[in-house]
Amino acid sequence: MADIEVIPVGGYNEFGRNMTVVRYGDKAVIIDMGINLDRILIHEDAVFESLSPNDLQDMGAIPDDSVMGDVDAEVVAIVLSHGHLDHIGAVEKLAAKYGCPIIGTPFTMKLVENSLNDDFGPDIDLPNEMVAMNTGGRRQLKGPLELEFVHMTHSIVQTAMPVIHTPEGAVVYACDFKMDNFPVIGSKPDYERLEELGMEGVRALVCESTNAHEETKTPSETIARDLLKDHMLGLRDERSGLVITTFSSHTQRLKSIIEFADELDRKVMLMGRSLHNYTTTAEEVGLLNLPDNVEVWKYGREINKQLKRVMNEGKEDYLLCVTGHQGEENALLTRMAKDETPWTFEQDDQVIFSARTIPNPSNEAQRYRLEERLKMKGARIIKGAHVSGHASREDHRELFSMLEPDHIFPAHGDIEHQSQLADLAEHHGWRLGEEVHIMRNGQRKTLPR
Repeated sequence: MADIEVIPVGGYNEFGRNMTVVRYGDKAVIIDMGINLDRILIHEDAVFESLSPNDLQDMGAIPDDSVMGDVDAEVVAIVLSHGHLDHIGAVEKLAAKYGCPIIGTPFTMKLVENSLNDDFGPDIDLPNEMVAMNTGGRRQLKGPLELEFVHMTHSIVQTAMPVIHTPEGAVVYACDFKMDNFPVIGSKPDYERLEELGMEGVRALVCESTNAHEETKTPSETIARDLLKDHMLGLRDERSGLVITTFSSHTQRLKSIIEFADELDRKVMLMGRSLHNYTTTAEEVGLLNLPDNVEVWKYGREINKQLKRVMNEGKEDYLLCVTGHQGEENALLTRMAKDETPWTFEQDDQVIFSARTIPNPSNEAQRYRLEERLKMKGARIIKGAHVSGHASREDHRELFSMLEPDHIFPAHGDIEHQSQLADLAEHHGWRLGEEVHIMRNGQRKTLPR
């Protein structure tokens, strides 16, 4: 018999750079290795690929894993829950030192592999074995530990809810998730397996707290699809330009945009580096099948050439899906609004934002400037065609009810959001400080036997 220990490394008392360690005896599993993109953007001249792990840790951009020097255990696996950068972005900087297998779903692993060979930086050769495992799968790790991937829904395809099985019970990692019963791609969450886990015995639940303050159930992606359908197919001026921006990683949303563009008889151009990377990766693993009327462009020079072509042939024949929903200075939509491309916004061109503004002062200021520039050019702005990918209060209630964990660790949020999840847990009988643990990065908690 050995102790189970939960060690927060990143993503506790903050958003981003998620990393959690689960130790059982002399074996440990790392779950997620993400970046904090805001900390990189603050340092405008910093190039992520060229910075050392120590520099990035000093910036607060990647997890400070120095706590691992005091963990007397062999790391037997790095497990990736899904493909968002705040969960996988630090793999190239931190994984090599552990020398163990990296395990994720096929889409997630392909994103990691492609990022290691991106043509914007030198190729990175990690010594780690790369292992793709589908949800519903299990894999024996070194020693008595076993890994399971439970199928879950989120705002990126092939999201897993990792479960670390130990002889003393399971540790479930729910960062990130939502209970989407009508997803646009894939199936609803595996409720049957979650209920089985609850009956088998869950020692600890590490759970995101991003939207724990929202007193609702997070709407299905089908709702966002209906909103897009209303906005796009309700277009009255068929001669106007139509530009849409959304999260590049949101393959489900892109699928809806492409299908409604076909109904409008408009060719689709997906434009921007991140849109290219996520879309082509989804194609590689068979999650997306792009029809003949869809073109994907990555580089600035070729994008400018295609925008010139659109202007010459007529905006009414095209739908542009571009990067830049947060108003980022170097993103395509911002450059279009600043007349830095061959595209010209004209009166009544429509711009649909199918993404929320990530709530921090930098993003809010950038997005405000972008919208003002668009308005000055006569563009019509449509917002709100979006639903969150994160669990709200009712989703959390469902998860608590199914798993009935002995201990709950609020993660993926600052102290305010962690406290909201802790409050919900207390309302259902778990006690703060006894079974609910609000942790900070670098702290450690051994579960009582």
